[in-house]
Amino acid sequence: MYQRLPYSSSKRGSPGNKYSGCLANLTKEGSHWTGTRSNPLLSLHSSKFVSKRTASLIATGPSPAATEEPEMDHPKEIFLKDYKKPDYLFDTVDLEFQLGDEKTMVTSKIAVSPGNEGTSSPLALHGCDLKLLSIKINGTELKSDKYTVDPRHLTILTPPAGVFNMEIVTEIYPQLNTSLEGLYRSTGNFCTQCEAEGFRKITYFQDRPDVMAKYTCRIEGDKTLYPVLLSNGNLIEQGDLEGGKHYALWEDPFKKPCYLFALVAGQLECREDSFVTCSGRKVTLRIWTPAQDLPKTSHAMYSLKEAMKWDEEVFGLEYDLDLFNIVVVPDFNMGAMENKSLNVFQSRLVLASPEAATDGDYAAILGVIGHEYFHNWTGNRVTCRDWFQLTLKEGLTVFRDQEFSSDLGCRTVKRIADVSKLRSYQFPQDAGPMAHPIRPLSYIKMDNFYTGTGLRKGAEVVRMYKTMFGASGFRKGMDLYFQRHDGQAVTCEDFYAAMCDANNAHLPNFLQWYSQAGTPTVKVTSSYDEGSQAFSLKLSQEVPPTPGQPMKEPMFIPVAVGLVDSTGKDMPLTSIYSDGRVQTLSNDGHPIFTTVLQFKKKEEEFIFNNVPERPVPSLLRGYSAPIRLDSDLTESDLYFLLANDSDEFNRWEAGQILARKLMFSLVADFQQQKTLALNTKFVDGLRAILRSTSLDKEFIAKAITLPGQGEIMDMMSIADPDAVHAVRTFIKKELAFQLKDDLLAAVTSNRSSEAYAFNHDSVARRALKNTCLAYLASLNEPDVTELALNEYKSATNMTEQFAALAALSQNPGQVREDALLDFYNKWQQDYLVVSKWFALQATSDIPGNVANVQKLLAHPAFDMRNPNKVYSLIGGFCGSPVSFHAKDGSGYKFLGEVVLQLDKINPQWHPAWFQRSLDGGDMMRPDKLLLSPAGDDHLSQWTL
Repeated sequence: MYQRLPYSSSKRGSPGNKYSGCLANLTKEGSHWTGTRSNPLLSLHSSKFVSKRTASLIATGPSPAATEEPEMDHPKEIFLKDYKKPDYLFDTVDLEFQLGDEKTMVTSKIAVSPGNEGTSSPLALHGCDLKLLSIKINGTELKSDKYTVDPRHLTILTPPAGVFNMEIVTEIYPQLNTSLEGLYRSTGNFCTQCEAEGFRKITYFQDRPDVMAKYTCRIEGDKTLYPVLLSNGNLIEQGDLEGGKHYALWEDPFKKPCYLFALVAGQLECREDSFVTCSGRKVTLRIWTPAQDLPKTSHAMYSLKEAMKWDEEVFGLEYDLDLFNIVVVPDFNMGAMENKSLNVFQSRLVLASPEAATDGDYAAILGVIGHEYFHNWTGNRVTCRDWFQLTLKEGLTVFRDQEFSSDLGCRTVKRIADVSKLRSYQFPQDAGPMAHPIRPLSYIKMDNFYTGTGLRKGAEVVRMYKTMFGASGFRKGMDLYFQRHDGQAVTCEDFYAAMCDANNAHLPNFLQWYSQAGTPTVKVTSSYDEGSQAFSLKLSQEVPPTPGQPMKEPMFIPVAVGLVDSTGKDMPLTSIYSDGRVQTLSNDGHPIFTTVLQFKKKEEEFIFNNVPERPVPSLLRGYSAPIRLDSDLTESDLYFLLANDSDEFNRWEAGQILARKLMFSLVADFQQQKTLALNTKFVDGLRAILRSTSLDKEFIAKAITLPGQGEIMDMMSIADPDAVHAVRTFIKKELAFQLKDDLLAAVTSNRSSEAYAFNHDSVARRALKNTCLAYLASLNEPDVTELALNEYKSATNMTEQFAALAALSQNPGQVREDALLDFYNKWQQDYLVVSKWFALQATSDIPGNVANVQKLLAHPAFDMRNPNKVYSLIGGFCGSPVSFHAKDGSGYKFLGEVVLQLDKINPQWHPAWFQRSLDGGDMMRPDKLLLSPAGDDHLSQWTL
């Protein structure tokens, strides 16, 4: 499952402080969360939150048809240590849906068998917002004294011994389901979302991932209203019924957990194509959308076919059915969902055209369609034993989609983007009061653990296996994993065992990555002995205390290292001495320039032999582990690496470290009211990058981009959003002034009259041109304003038109207002483009933007019920540190008012910006923020 990402992150919190959430008192006990609903309107003072689907931690109100019980206010906490196998297994599940405008009848026929020999336990089934009509066991109606029903469960008190058949008929009301979980209506169509615990809103069931069964699904509905009836697997039968109705019968021959069930019914049309697998089977591919959107699905189809091909070539994984469907839904809580053979996507992650979608949109579609398709094996064929193991499927599949996008684009640029997101969204969480391991120890509502920790940090943990074993060793581990566990629900230990066994490896304390929270800090000091020609790296590690884990064990950290000589060339590495032994480095006679140090103790020393001169070490190449690095590299060393390192990620990293050092220094000057001045060496370093003819253009665009305000604020002990904003603005304008000729040359040389193409060369060209244009426009000079206006007017694709609009929007004034109005008038009929328009204004740092965003809430194109538009406007606003953290507290007050409105519409819909704002991200501790008295007053008095 794909979750949308927040726009930005800024200040991490302190683990020791007490935090309160908007909809619940949240407290941290050990590595779990508890909550109450004793007062749903609580202050947001020092507030942090936990996930991309935040306040779903708290149970929602009871079903209208059910009587509330005390348990509803205090959902049961579930612990990993308490896991037990299900007492009953479901072998087959036959579902029948009779779709109606006002109500839908669901019949489930389940073949049940004992999970444990001789079990006589009651059979407890989950259920929520269901009306029970009947229940039969082996064809006989069950009497009311043989079962109990409460708002959360249907319990059969004395099930028959051995195998038996169970039939349950329920009535549900999809048109009233505003939670968008279970079966609901979206723009007149029926759609489902069952991960993690939505299936219980469809019928009574053991709603847990280790209950895997083979499914059939029969759907009946009005043929005019719902001409398309879709579910999992292969379509085996369809036909007409009396009364203008029709039916479709679907069969999925592979066992799956209920969270992968899907149903879609409505007025849709499809783009059809096919893919021939490596074994010669022809698979039909269909992408379903409303008719008017069909022309925008060509890139999505291309992405799907590329993903299928890549998975065969890289992992030997072939698609296993005859049909693969994708459905586009405008109202969808998640970004996308990997339901077996019937993926459901939010519109923005499928629909694209050169005129209306940017390169970023095209890249996101490629990656997310790849992600959901890759789940067919890493998540569907092999799934999680329990939801604690979520990172097993999500971390692994995020890693796979990252590799896929890297292979189809620029690997270095993709790595930079992924690490930047990790640092922006996950590091603050790891440093805050809601820090948790990638595999949590307990939960109340599983939806809370779809976080950057389980997904993005989880992907980094998977990547470390590849770093240590190499591509071929990682493939061997994956092959063994599928050989052992196809068709099973398994654990993180099972994946670890497959990787180690396939490579005859022992990784002491590597499993700590699954159980310990917090981001390790590795300190590196170096020395050189000219006489013995030995270069030493002394490494020490510290994993910070986190709530419930005050003491930490050392982690197993792979540190990729290269040594660079005085001419800027990599030195060949011959042998390393550590832990009492010498390791000879060899690669079938070829020189080795990068090696991976296995750092597994609190402190270790690694001595490189046969080093003829003191080198500059290139540390943590490719970002080989998700850590913070504290090295003794000097400023001169960093400039040297910026100019010479063969590892382009570390070349970018050197520039970012230098930029952060510069920004911290200038923030201090700004706060002391000193005159700001730019380091000429820094300007020269970026000029050299900008003028390079050998570097990838997209890499150059990344390398000359300054660290974000949120990233700098995250690293400050006392955050000052205004100072950081002022300093970053100063640096940007000063760079634009001193590099103006080079920037103008880059804009001119990277124009193209060719038709839009989504390929790396074209994307890289546009990225560099647009980055340079943004720098130039910051000068707010007549000639560059005219240049940006011309670029806006002459653009033939959304990437360049929107970049020019963004460049113009940096500066308040009539030019900005006219351009924004012109853009809206052109695109007001395209809701996805209008969402970009909202986001651009929401993320703006222009003075007084809180009032502007408040006005946009009343704009006729804005809809508080639409996830895309809420995310764009409100989420975008939260991504602007200078506006959201306005010293007068107006940003916090505004968010509080909006959350109240959202809570009335859908208490369970909590988009990513909300988590990001309240988690260890943008909602910073008041005692760590420089606020005016008015701003602090808003924080202390603000109630939701």
